[in-house]
Amino acid sequence: MKIVSSIDNRAWDAFVAGRADATGYHAWAWRGIFERAFGHETIYLAAVDGDRVAGVLPLVVFRSPLFGRFAVSLPFVNYGGVCAENDDVARALVEEAAVVAARKKLSHLELRHASRQLPDLPAKEHKVAMLLPLQPTADAQWTALDRKVRNQVRKAEGSGLTTRTGGLGLLEPFYEVFSRNMRDLGTPVYSKDFFREILTALPDRAKIVLVEAGSGTAAAGLVLSHRGTLEVPWASSRREYLAQCPNILLYWRIIQFAIEQGLATLDFGRSTPNEGTFRFKRQWGAEPHPLYWEYRLIAGGAPMDLSPKNPKFNSAIAVWKRLPLAVTNTIGPHIVRSIP
Repeated sequence: MKIVSSIDNRAWDAFVAGRADATGYHAWAWRGIFERAFGHETIYLAAVDGDRVAGVLPLVVFRSPLFGRFAVSLPFVNYGGVCAENDDVARALVEEAAVVAARKKLSHLELRHASRQLPDLPAKEHKVAMLLPLQPTADAQWTALDRKVRNQVRKAEGSGLTTRTGGLGLLEPFYEVFSRNMRDLGTPVYSKDFFREILTALPDRAKIVLVEAGSGTAAAGLVLSHRGTLEVPWASSRREYLAQCPNILLYWRIIQFAIEQGLATLDFGRSTPNEGTFRFKRQWGAEPHPLYWEYRLIAGGAPMDLSPKNPKFNSAIAVWKRLPLAVTNTIGPHIVRSIP
């Protein structure tokens, strides 16, 4: 067996397609998305035994004067890491990645796993995935909902809110809601090009769901399907419509859409246990599943805390919330490209 950094994309995708533990983000298409939207270097390592692929490890390299030099598998999304047929192959991939990282003077590798794969490595367990098993029909799912949630859905529908589902043609209203919400949270926003790349590269898997109030958009989400699961990695709502419960109607429509597609699970995305988004997702019946971010440290390197909860960022967050949307939408993508 040998580890290579040059492999045919069809062989890569064939291996990923045959692995039950592969995530949607292991698909080769994401390499181009990261490169085109962010301009980052990517390193896609594969373990090859003759003509057979035995494992893969996709990495995206970060070089920032503020946040350092490191690589992530995979950044900006919830999942990634090693996908291999056994532990020996997984370790060989990570150790080869460490050699490459040392050569590039990176401080560490961050591997975002949905299960503990390399227990000898340091790890963070600060996030959970919130998963909801879906009923076979929308009517059965409605019956299974908490009474409070059903009442909020009725309130949203009774207030005249409507929903729409589509693809690239709905990018503008989605981004208007998403970018405004990120500014209000004090967080730099991804570029519109990132979402355009996703919707263009994955037209059958990526969709946008809107909640509309007349000619305005009250809430929006971008969803991704993979095998039997629909994931909601990005969703936002407008604060001025809060009393009409647009976020509740958004998620109900997403659940309906997942059931219509014959999917078995809704992945609400990652959350911090016991915080607001965690409790919101819990009220739908979603259950927490631990996530493990494992770290291969290089020559004494260590990951920096880049979360908004780091007290070092308090002043910057407070200022960001007061900036005009046009300013944050222009500056934000240049900042967030360095924050995985």
